[in-house]
Amino acid sequence: MNRYLGAHGPAVSSLGLGLAALGRPGYITLGHGSDFGRDRSVGAMERQAHEVLDAAYSGGLRYFDAARSYGRAEAFLASWLAARGLRPGDVTVGSKWGYTYTADWQVQAEHHEVKDHTLPTFQRQLAESRALLGPYLSLYQIHSATFESGVLEDTAVLSALARLREDGVVVGLSLSGASQADVLRRALEVRVDGAPLFGCVQATWNLLERSAGPALSEAHAAGWGVIIKEAVANGRLTSRDSSPELSPLRELARERGVTPDAIALAAVLAQPWVSVVLSGASTVEQLHDNLASRAVSWSAELDARLGEMQEAPRTYWAKRSSLPWN
Repeated sequence: MNRYLGAHGPAVSSLGLGLAALGRPGYITLGHGSDFGRDRSVGAMERQAHEVLDAAYSGGLRYFDAARSYGRAEAFLASWLAARGLRPGDVTVGSKWGYTYTADWQVQAEHHEVKDHTLPTFQRQLAESRALLGPYLSLYQIHSATFESGVLEDTAVLSALARLREDGVVVGLSLSGASQADVLRRALEVRVDGAPLFGCVQATWNLLERSAGPALSEAHAAGWGVIIKEAVANGRLTSRDSSPELSPLRELARERGVTPDAIALAAVLAQPWVSVVLSGASTVEQLHDNLASRAVSWSAELDARLGEMQEAPRTYWAKRSSLPWN
């Protein structure tokens, strides 16, 4: 571990592993269904999750990110930690509350998760996370905080989060949607008993959607940890997307002898305000491709070559919303 999750947070590796695609049989990553084959039973998926976690740990990854709504992600992570005999100080674990998984282990469902940012949900899900992850839980985040949910104005929830912070857990929030920057700047102002509440933010920033960058830099300057999710845009910035507008990325990847996802991850790793970038790998092969990002030397020239791929935030998030569960 060579970085820290903010000015007062635990140590993290520059790359971490997010378990959104590993903890449930259906997800919106392009080609997710082909990553698991026909057997997507709980046992089969737990074995594959453990294989990817093993490869990640062997590759130097020490930050692992889950959520209550990621199916059995917390349980898979907990069983892996126990099986490998890892101690809390060996890794840093973060999770999230605010969505409840409702797909009943089905790939297709009317609702895969239900959002609720009220105090009873926080209390229930914190107890569930602690029952599984216990002393490993270093970071607990509001899952996809928005203005609409009212969570940043809910004094009961904010007070409960402050008590969690007093227990030594870093309190953070994750963001999603075209208003990420606005929500983050509001969160930077949140105080409980005169003290800043949050110490970490997890947000989307990638070669297609860079709009949150300035606000994330502000959070970093304020001493927050900054975790970047969806660095490969749910598979759009991988070899699985053959869209003509992404040809500059594929060309650059060929020149460098790596896969497109390695270039996409390298672009995020190069940002000076980033604490950790999440790999969302579902297979060991994908994880190894992702690891190659650490050997890519980023430059202003590379950034300029890929700059035209950027999309307007609302365009990007509309495309993300249209991705099928598979």
